[in-house]
Amino acid sequence: MVDEGAGWLGIDLGTQSVRVLLVTADGQVLGSGSAPLTGRRDGVRHEQDPLRWWAALCTASRAALAAAPGVPVGGLAVCGTSGTVLLTDGSGRPVSPALMYDDGRAAAEAARVREAGIAVQDTWALPKALWLVGEYCPGLRLCHQPDLIVTRLTGAPCPADSSHALKTGYDLEHGTWPETALVQLGVPEGLLPDVVRPGTRLGEVCPAAADATGIPAGTPVLAGMTDGCAAQIASGALRPGSWNSVLGTTLVLKGAARDPVRDPTGVVYNHRAPDGTWLPGGASSVGAGALAAHFPDADPAAMDERARAFEPSSAVAYPLVSPGERFPFRAPEATPLILGDPADDADRWAALLQGVGFAERLCLDYLHHLGAPLDGPLTFTGGGARSPYWNQLRADILGRPARVPEQTEPALGMAALAAHGVSGAEDLAGAAERMVRLRTVLQPRPGRTAAFAEPYALLLDALRDRGWLPAPVAEHGRTRLHLDTGGS
Repeated sequence: MVDEGAGWLGIDLGTQSVRVLLVTADGQVLGSGSAPLTGRRDGVRHEQDPLRWWAALCTASRAALAAAPGVPVGGLAVCGTSGTVLLTDGSGRPVSPALMYDDGRAAAEAARVREAGIAVQDTWALPKALWLVGEYCPGLRLCHQPDLIVTRLTGAPCPADSSHALKTGYDLEHGTWPETALVQLGVPEGLLPDVVRPGTRLGEVCPAAADATGIPAGTPVLAGMTDGCAAQIASGALRPGSWNSVLGTTLVLKGAARDPVRDPTGVVYNHRAPDGTWLPGGASSVGAGALAAHFPDADPAAMDERARAFEPSSAVAYPLVSPGERFPFRAPEATPLILGDPADDADRWAALLQGVGFAERLCLDYLHHLGAPLDGPLTFTGGGARSPYWNQLRADILGRPARVPEQTEPALGMAALAAHGVSGAEDLAGAAERMVRLRTVLQPRPGRTAAFAEPYALLLDALRDRGWLPAPVAEHGRTRLHLDTGGS
């Protein structure tokens, strides 16, 4: 049974900050804390100093726990950005910078991996591992972002969770590393960690970590999942046919299915839940980061209000945050796209908001093209879900209702996973549904979906004509212009 008096700690290692939530089993947030992170971008390079993750966690965890003194901590789990990796020595100390989720230096290595029969994208962790091996001395170990934090928390190197290991080439269906292909690729023996399922107990918070973080010594540490999966848990979208759209710096869609969703291109991939069911989805390079890039000093709420006058915008955008697209199509050469000339800054803002909505619709149309179940509820989470206007706009473009939880953070998902892992008595879906509290349910406004059909069709044609979007996928989207993006 879950301890009803305990708080459950969820830790989210994001791109821009570390977030920590202390949450009861029924969803009451007892405390929260955050600390900023910075990185280095240069073209396709995107790095962070992994030691700063630990420093940020110490600040964020103390803030979260200070809000609820005396509340026992039942357990914790950690999520990180999917595909972020580094090299460590045998004791778990970093010896390389962290190559972030969208670092694109390993394109040549990714081509080699695909030739060896493993479907990967250029920014996935396995190509990065090969790149790192070529840059640093042998005898090191690959470490996923949460692995480093768990090592510091428990005081010893630990196995990776299968969710983060997926983009490093781990075979979730068979529960093994693809040894034959790894030998062919020259992956050094001992480079890759052991792997366990999410929710597995990895150890306890050691005294040194307790002194640094304020988390009580002896607190159980459970294997986590990627930030996209964590946000999915936080949305409660774990029953087959349910989907969660996580709008942060970039856009991630995660759903639930009884069977894997097969995609020969590798654009859609499947995580696995602790109970063995499947969590298909993909990560786009479109997202709210485009707003910050175009309008670094803007007041989002004020710009949202001005954007209401441009529905639809006079321009059509595909607002990539960084070069290359990963989902709903793979196009390493893709660049941000704006068709037409916005009338002013408000019109440009509107085009970017709508462009993210169009990308989101295309993701769902592509999933429908693959035969994925889409007939369950859709939930919006991520930083973008803090904007009421953008939420309504997205519901209008998608032509379907959308739920918005009170807490839209991946850290809540890790708190639910920790509660599930410690108790072992309730399925993860049930634990998440107990913890998730809905703020609102949005309905698409009458006639608004049709108003966005023409600009969406123009975007489909433009993406197809540039050779980025396969013609059959573009045509499938066109056949659904006046349908909702559910299972119809």
